[in-house]
Amino acid sequence: MASDPTSGRPEGPGEPAGLDPAETLRMIREQQETTRDAVEPDGRMLFGVWGLAWLIGYLAMWSTARDTGSPERWAAWVFTGCIVGAMVFTIAHSISRTAGTRGVSARVGALYGWTWFLAFAVYGALLGAMGDAGAPPEALALVANGVAALIVGLMYMAGGMLFCENRMIAIGGWMLITAVVAAYAGMPNTYLVMAVAGGGGFLAMVVVEHVLRGRRRASPPTARTEGGDQGA
Repeated sequence: MASDPTSGRPEGPGEPAGLDPAETLRMIREQQETTRDAVEPDGRMLFGVWGLAWLIGYLAMWSTARDTGSPERWAAWVFTGCIVGAMVFTIAHSISRTAGTRGVSARVGALYGWTWFLAFAVYGALLGAMGDAGAPPEALALVANGVAALIVGLMYMAGGMLFCENRMIAIGGWMLITAVVAAYAGMPNTYLVMAVAGGGGFLAMVVVEHVLRGRRRASPPTARTEGGDQGA
């Protein structure tokens, strides 16, 4: 029986010379991480695009509403463009990340992506109906902000449960709290709360997501295996 020159122990039948079990485990783990990253939505990108949309859009609304209490038309278009852009990116990213999978994973990714579109389509229709019914502009603005945050919060919590991402659940809960605080802040401060708390919360989560991903990749394979990937 041949001996492993690096360990001094005999090699078992069929065992390649110089095989390091820890190294093999590391390689397997890295492959699993790579596969997972390829087929699941990247939280950093989703947090980032919504953080920028919330921050830029609502700052535009707040900056033009400070004196008059009502935002300028151009600011409303900037906000609408930011939200639509973030929504389109989310749909495309969710579908593209699961496009290479089959069965339940692909179907879940596609349904999750298109649910964003349906939710905001209904959102726009409801706001239009409220306007036609004669809802006061201030009340309409508060409802529009609150419902937008409600949709985003619930969708992120649902995504966190679907993709086992605790940080998506956390930011979803944060957006629900932001919706309540913004509603009680009144006009035009509701826009500032949305920009700072909503957009800032998303951008802060980008940093958290990036740091935790780096730690997960740098940690020893055995530690990751024993400790699990809770919250990853």
